[in-house]
Amino acid sequence: MYIQGHPQYEHHLRTYGHPSKTGFMEIDNLWKADKWEPEALMDLYVKAGAKYFVSLANHHDNLDNYDSAYHEWNSMRVGPRKDIVGTWAKLARANGLRFGVTNHSAHSWHWFQTAYGYDPEGAMAGIPYDGFLTKADGRGKWWDGLDPQHLYNGAIMPMPKGLTTIKAANDFHAANDRKWDEAPPPHNPEFVDRWFLRCQDLIDKYQPDLLYFDNTELPLGQAGLDIAAHYYNSNMKNRGGKLEAVLNSKGLQPDRVGTMVLDIERGKADQILANAWQTDTCIGDWHYKRSLFDDHKYKTATQVVQMLVDIVSKNGNLLLNIPLRGDGSIDEDEHAFLTQIASWMGQNGEAIYGTRPFTVYGEGAPETAGTRNFNENRAKPYTSEDIRFTTKGSTLYATALAWPTDGKLRIRTLATGSSHYPREIARVELLGTNGAFQFTRDAQGLTIDLGNQRPNNISYVLKIQPK
Repeated sequence: MYIQGHPQYEHHLRTYGHPSKTGFMEIDNLWKADKWEPEALMDLYVKAGAKYFVSLANHHDNLDNYDSAYHEWNSMRVGPRKDIVGTWAKLARANGLRFGVTNHSAHSWHWFQTAYGYDPEGAMAGIPYDGFLTKADGRGKWWDGLDPQHLYNGAIMPMPKGLTTIKAANDFHAANDRKWDEAPPPHNPEFVDRWFLRCQDLIDKYQPDLLYFDNTELPLGQAGLDIAAHYYNSNMKNRGGKLEAVLNSKGLQPDRVGTMVLDIERGKADQILANAWQTDTCIGDWHYKRSLFDDHKYKTATQVVQMLVDIVSKNGNLLLNIPLRGDGSIDEDEHAFLTQIASWMGQNGEAIYGTRPFTVYGEGAPETAGTRNFNENRAKPYTSEDIRFTTKGSTLYATALAWPTDGKLRIRTLATGSSHYPREIARVELLGTNGAFQFTRDAQGLTIDLGNQRPNNISYVLKIQPK
């Protein structure tokens, strides 16, 4: 919205005004969440099978969604005037869920450098955007007492004066302030100090079970290491010496696996990973995009369940984002999605919760390579040859990601003499139906005639018991 010529800039100009007069801090205050019903939403999430709930503590826009003692730009003083994180924390724990927070604010210092610019062309050419406003400029206004420089983080890389074309401005932004960089901002130690205090305050106030950093490993040098140490130490202190903290980060180097829990953003692993890991993804965009609802373009319940089953078979967990409208509500498609997920999980959740990986994750070629972020779009359509395994005690669950066209499902991994399953099979059930199914087992595999007893329209779980 601060880059002339971009669609977001044009929308902002039409809808709210020029960013020299109506900048992002004004958008923060326009946000009211006036239709937010957290109790009802939490009820939907619990029915859909959630076992942990994660709240956005702040994003790159640098607004803290909690009662922040060290950052005046927070949701108690601006916009909703509500402690969003605190509300979610109480509801999650009241429903028996673990509670987590995501923190994206380490990148806000370069994310907002575009606010220290101007239009290079047109009627408003050369007029500074609102990033240059000071605390003194707020006297008598709604933001009286708030310092815009604490929101926008200071002009570390302002757009140089004298640029006269949109191309020149875009070239400057691309070369300077749009990089994903974990380093502290140059010549601005105050930002790092305040970042640490804000994180420490977040941890101490809400004692999250999970802390997610939207970073490659840890942000901001020593400050990131210090906050990780504080998180682990305070978690142990609050739990009588037992560590029950999950610290998520991305892109872990091999020698650092185990110090944090690997998160793969919008992606999956291609094999069983020895350490627990997590995918974080969304049914649409990370923040609410109206056109996805208008065009009915969200991920389907089938796509998400298939993703969940694949992830769990490889020792992972799925953190799924359901984006809220600015007023705090979800739309009809999102509500229908959660209802469909609830139905499948109610029928098949035993193949997910409390399970461990099998000796192999399943059958069917993996559609991803490695553990890179943003690899989920490479997924191919699944067939009945795509099967994923989980175990619980002596029980083996085999989930077919699609229904076999002839009603007969063959699992090659469970062939007679297979080293993966040398035991004899006593019973095969299909979750969601009654009774056991007839099966044959030979050198080609385990074959089950499912007939037409399709218990749902998503994915199908066989429960296999040994003698």
